[in-house]
Amino acid sequence: MAPLTSKPTPAGKPAPAKAPAKSQPAKNDHNGKPAMTRQRLAELLNEDLAREYQAIIAYVVYSQVLTGAAYMKIASELELHAAQELQHALIIAKQIDYLGGTPTVEAKPVKMSDDPRELLQFDLDNEIQTIRNYRERVTQAESLGEFAIAEIVRKLLVEEQDHEIDLATALGIDAPDPSNSAR
Repeated sequence: MAPLTSKPTPAGKPAPAKAPAKSQPAKNDHNGKPAMTRQRLAELLNEDLAREYQAIIAYVVYSQVLTGAAYMKIASELELHAAQELQHALIIAKQIDYLGGTPTVEAKPVKMSDDPRELLQFDLDNEIQTIRNYRERVTQAESLGEFAIAEIVRKLLVEEQDHEIDLATALGIDAPDPSNSAR
């Protein structure tokens, strides 16, 4: 009896065993980027979740290591930001689950410095990137007809922009211009 994986061919010789099916490559849009699907949106939200974890860690640590009278107000503000970022992480994780994904357990790396201004700049840079990402997520969610996700992310954007303003103010600089996507 021939093995189950091979069938006789018309010539009487067994056909080679079938190779396991390969996963289909991701389809690309007209810009060469992976086409937006629910799975791709979940993957991108997982990247955002890793950034929220990073923000939680950074805000917790930075709020405790910023010292001196000049940083007391912003240090207490960072504690509030940490709590808000935890709420963001929970909200994003819920959306990932809704889309059929599994929320990540990995945080993006947190930068450290002995210079308080550098710590605040690290936070500001991370908020700027998060805002850029969330603006993209709104458009991406809407393109899939996931209007509720788009609205949820819009609400997160409001708080992220408040964080950006707080950090820019603490650094004595203007908040970045949102129309200027390059930094």
